[in-house]
Amino acid sequence: MQSSRTPFHCFVPPHILDHMIESPDPQIRRQAVDTIAVGAEARAMRATLRTLPIMAAIPSPAATKYRLIYDMKQKRSPLPGKLARSEGERKVKDQAVNEAYNNAGHAYDFYKKVFNRNSIDDQGMALIACVHYGRRINNAFWNGEQMLYGDGDGTIFVGFTKSLDVAGHEMTHGVLMYECNLIYQGEPGALNEHFADVMGTLIEQWRRKETVEQANWLIGDEIMGPGVTAKAIRTMKAERAYENDPILGTDPQPKHIKHKYTGQADNGGVHINSGIPNHAFYRVAIELGGYAWEKAGSIWYKTMRKLHAKSNFQEAAQTTYLVAGADYGRGSKEQKAVKAAWAAVGIYV
Repeated sequence: MQSSRTPFHCFVPPHILDHMIESPDPQIRRQAVDTIAVGAEARAMRATLRTLPIMAAIPSPAATKYRLIYDMKQKRSPLPGKLARSEGERKVKDQAVNEAYNNAGHAYDFYKKVFNRNSIDDQGMALIACVHYGRRINNAFWNGEQMLYGDGDGTIFVGFTKSLDVAGHEMTHGVLMYECNLIYQGEPGALNEHFADVMGTLIEQWRRKETVEQANWLIGDEIMGPGVTAKAIRTMKAERAYENDPILGTDPQPKHIKHKYTGQADNGGVHINSGIPNHAFYRVAIELGGYAWEKAGSIWYKTMRKLHAKSNFQEAAQTTYLVAGADYGRGSKEQKAVKAAWAAVGIYV
């Protein structure tokens, strides 16, 4: 099954953690080192899993929405921790447990009601999340089987369960695993991050019933702490999510192919270059208006299912154009909007 090739995914990109390591504040440096260490541990665990026989996804008893939320109690192992709340149970005193439970439910409902998809694997896979993962960890992760939520340090980042688009983003990495399984390197990896951003954003907009004009198009804005000036981790608009922040630095995401990052860091810029297709999607959604998940989101979801492990930006753009033409007609407003949006970021179909 394709899941054997799927790497470990984290929400906060490496360039932010690298900038934190350069801070003159020893506490900030220590927190960055701890978060990077957690990522390394999880990658090693994922690499080990890839050498073992593939474990079947845990199904729900009725092949429908089924959530299991575990408490790691600020430890890193053994996973998944102590069961804190399961499907249908009443809310508990722990806010992080309830947030993880609710966010998993919203993500499931979005995929089911909008795209008729039954959970991550489309076969009723249980949604497993572990909260309080490690001590003051500034990240959230999808490890190939479940969500892991750090609590943040309270200054740079707050609890990662507070953000629905974080949950939607990480769970979409799971959806991608069962669909095109884009290689996590270079342009395919940037597309992997891009589709996760798009669906995470749409899940939040759908839950809030926001039109494209009402939405803020920010990703991770709810997790930013009081000690930074950044308004989010990323933005799909033609702007920076943060600039000259003393702790986080400046948002490096390009919005045009001519500014594409070509270095080796971040698996060839998977978190950086996702800004290019992200902005294209934003432009399509704005041009079409209304609710982004209805047309733009539908085109992108169908495209995601048609791509393959090594698809690049050009192939993704061409596929969205063809999908728009098939669904809405050749030369339709929808197809023209897709073509114009990709052209605006320097990719032509």
